[in-house]
Amino acid sequence: MKIYTRRGDTGETDLLGGPRVAKDHLRVAAYGAVDELNATLGVCAAASSHKDLRGVVASVQRRLFDLGAYLASPDAGRREKGRVPEPRDADVAELEAAIDTFEKELAPLERFILPGGTPAAASFHVARTVCRRAEREVVALHHEEPLSGAALRLLNRLSDLLFVMARVENRRAGVADVEWSGRGD
Repeated sequence: MKIYTRRGDTGETDLLGGPRVAKDHLRVAAYGAVDELNATLGVCAAASSHKDLRGVVASVQRRLFDLGAYLASPDAGRREKGRVPEPRDADVAELEAAIDTFEKELAPLERFILPGGTPAAASFHVARTVCRRAEREVVALHHEEPLSGAALRLLNRLSDLLFVMARVENRRAGVADVEWSGRGD
């Protein structure tokens, strides 16, 4: 099987079990942003030296792949037939449990912090912003075609987890978070 098909050369793509749509369709933008987030998490895993953080990333990547398939499959009957999983509240609860576990390592925040620190922490901060963009794309699609509420919650909670993971990377490396003073000095 060749990697290229030439079917997308005119600016259209196939949805899973569905019609062809323009590559700038809201649905394509949503699952494309989720795919970009997944790739960004690969960079985070490559940058991290912590087995527990890499394990969480691997688990999240599998969920994001499922989410991308869900978003690329507009027809519920075809999703069921193809065994495309729908995001679940249990997925969101797992992210919350990871946040709670990692936050035990951290001092409470008193101010906003600036993204940065170690290369691994900076990678997690970039992933957080990519996650927020993916969330906006999914919300835009949701306004046009209602989606699972768990899909929206999953991305919202994931951005929180990525923020916490960035802070954990810095703390474990002995690098202090840089607080924002609000003055630009």
